[in-house]
Amino acid sequence: MQSKAKTVQEYLAELPEDRRKALEALRKVFLANLDQGFEEGMGYGMMGYYVPHSIYPAGYHCDPKQPLPYAGMASQKNYMSLYLMGCYMSPESVKWLRAEWAKTGKKLDMGKSCIRFKKLEDLPLDLVGKAIKRMPLKEYIRLYEAALPPKTKAARKAKPKAAARKAKSRPAAGAKARKARR
Repeated sequence: MQSKAKTVQEYLAELPEDRRKALEALRKVFLANLDQGFEEGMGYGMMGYYVPHSIYPAGYHCDPKQPLPYAGMASQKNYMSLYLMGCYMSPESVKWLRAEWAKTGKKLDMGKSCIRFKKLEDLPLDLVGKAIKRMPLKEYIRLYEAALPPKTKAARKAKPKAAARKAKSRPAAGAKARKARR
């Protein structure tokens, strides 16, 4: 369920008490373990953590106006979700997360992009903290850029150069219009 809340505080306030307490506890784990540079805010109708444009000006390739998402948490209709994009970006991280989770004795309900849980007790919070801490901001950006499709990578690097070349090679609008009238 996407929320229309504009702030994390508004989002938490609109949740039922049990879910609010669960997501507040998870939030504390994030804030205690995030590398410097990540910011907290609302995105895609949920609480999230992201790399701001001040650090990564290109933004998210799907919507460059949005900062680069790193992690999120949400209250869905039948469960709560934990999105750890940093863990999903490398097969080694996924393997590590699965192995460490198994050691906790808790059931892992992991989809293609999230970990689903019904109550806070379903999450090994110390392990979530370790997973967050394992992915420093610079490494996350490196993995993100390595995962981009080649076309997107080339377009991002070429854009500033191509725009400068076009501007130099194009006649001014007035000159072009005068030529067309002749």
